[in-house]
Amino acid sequence: MTVHEVSRLTGVSIRALQYYDRIGLLRPAARSEAGYRLYDGGDLERLQQILLFRELEFPLQDIRRILENPAFDRVQALDEQIELLRLKKEHLANLIRLACEIRATGGRSMDFSAFDTQKLDAFAQQAKARWGATEAYREYEQKAKGRSREDDQALADEMMQIFAAFGALKDGSPAAPEAQALVTRLQAFITAHYYTCTDEILAGLGQLYEAGGEMTENIDRSGGAGTAVFASAAIRAHFEKEA
Repeated sequence: MTVHEVSRLTGVSIRALQYYDRIGLLRPAARSEAGYRLYDGGDLERLQQILLFRELEFPLQDIRRILENPAFDRVQALDEQIELLRLKKEHLANLIRLACEIRATGGRSMDFSAFDTQKLDAFAQQAKARWGATEAYREYEQKAKGRSREDDQALADEMMQIFAAFGALKDGSPAAPEAQALVTRLQAFITAHYYTCTDEILAGLGQLYEAGGEMTENIDRSGGAGTAVFASAAIRAHFEKEA
C-alpha cells in the first residue's frame, strides 16, 4: 500500500507517517522505483501497536525502544495494553460521574478522588519497565546478564520469602517496626538484584501489589490471602512515616 492508501485506511496523516519513517519508528517494507513508500501487512500490524501505545500517551521514542526490544512479546503487550485501557476507561468513567454530580449539585461536590491516577500510572510504569522503555529496565538487563533460568527462579523465590514474612505479620499493624523493616528489606533486595528501587518506584509497586491480577495472586499465594494488601499498606505507612 502507498502512504496515501495507508493514511486513508488508518486515519493517520501522511505527514505523521513520513515522520514515523524519519525517526525509525515505522519504516515501509519497500519503495517504488520512483522512491514512494510502500507498506505491507507487517507494517500495518506494527502501526496498530504504535497507535495503541499512542492512545495510552506513550512518547514516540519510548514506543520505538519498546518495539525494537528483542524480548518484546506482542501477545503479553496486548494483554497489558487491554488492562491499561480498562484502567483508563475506569478513570474517564469516574470523571464523567463527577462532572454529572457537580452539575446536579450546582458545583458543591468536594470529591477529588476521580482525579486520582495512581493505579493507572503505577501499572503503566511497570509495563514500560517490562517492555524496556525505562532506565530501570535497562539497568535490569545489565544485572540479569549471565544469570541462568535457575538463578532467576532462585531470586524470585527469595523475593516471595519476603512476602511470606509480610504474610506472617498481616494481622498486625502495617506501621509496626517489623513490617517497616520488611519494606526496607524489599526495597534493598530489588535494588541489589533488579534495578534501583527509588522511593517513587517503591510507591508504584505498592499500588500494583494490591491492584489485583497475577502479581496480587502470587503474593497472596506466598503469604496467604490479604498479604498483598498488607504489604501495600506497609509501603504506604513507610512514606507516611517519612512525611
